[in-house]
Amino acid sequence: MDHTSEFMKYYIFLIFILLVNLQLVSAQGSLPQSFFDGKSVVFVSTDPGARPVMTWQEVADSVHNSLVKAGGDPIAYFELEKVALSDAVQADYAKSFQQRLVKNVILVTRQKNQMSIHVGPFSGDGNIIPTKELFGVSAADIGAATSQFGLIGENQPSQNILVLEVPEFLSIISSETASSEKFLPSNPLNLDVFKLGITIEGSSAETGLLSYFRYDMYGKSQATILAEQAAQKTGIEQVLKQEYPYQVEWLTEAKSEQELIRDRVQFLLVKVEGREADMMKSMGLEPKTDESASRIVVKYYIKLLVRDELYIGPEWDADPDWRVALTNFLRNLKK
Repeated sequence: MDHTSEFMKYYIFLIFILLVNLQLVSAQGSLPQSFFDGKSVVFVSTDPGARPVMTWQEVADSVHNSLVKAGGDPIAYFELEKVALSDAVQADYAKSFQQRLVKNVILVTRQKNQMSIHVGPFSGDGNIIPTKELFGVSAADIGAATSQFGLIGENQPSQNILVLEVPEFLSIISSETASSEKFLPSNPLNLDVFKLGITIEGSSAETGLLSYFRYDMYGKSQATILAEQAAQKTGIEQVLKQEYPYQVEWLTEAKSEQELIRDRVQFLLVKVEGREADMMKSMGLEPKTDESASRIVVKYYIKLLVRDELYIGPEWDADPDWRVALTNFLRNLKK
């Protein structure tokens, strides 16, 4: 009887340990083989409210050894929010990655109660990644996530040699990539003639896959996303009804630019979100230097499909509240 009791205690203890580990670390997807035989770039997104407080560079320092131990070749680290500012910025980074023969993208997301590391193939285009369904490891903190990630290369020989001993922080300059898209501080013509296409965030019409891995976005349930999309569409419709007298087309499915132009959609309303100073600089404007420069704001602009021109309007009108930003932008279109 005593032996049976001791065995049951041991058995329950093992189950308890297993459940704890399942809560601490979870993995998903399959790791691309190119991870073990090709260069990787790393994007880091960290919640400033997470404790202990760490800059994104400090998070990069904390994960670098585990990425190398796993068999990767991380050649450069970037802050995710700067790369995901807009399609034009992502296109610049993508061209630079092509020149550097990058094969993989690693996404590091640090939230208040969770740390995640994801890996996917570099898409070769401005989307950066082909899908948000990537191989990933998630755990309660940096230590658990990096330990688990470091183990994935234990039984997999890596072809990556001469890897960096410490993380390298690079900045991509637009002159290096010569993006064909250009931001113009003015309003487009012929809005009354052609339709303005409006994508709903999170739908297949939107290509902002990188933003899914931002600390404030990652892990949202499908129900939450759908509810936010519905509220967003209703809110946009209310602002448009007040401020925009011309035709619009709601885009919920991915279409090529040729298909859009065929349907008389020559303009797209684009929403970007990020730190105000970074955003202004990326759009060719003199960035703010006061306290508001570091606030997260929303900015709208219009993309003219036939000429890859991006119209940001005659006045800077970004705002932390997207409704205010959209109202300001549409009012400035009348100037």
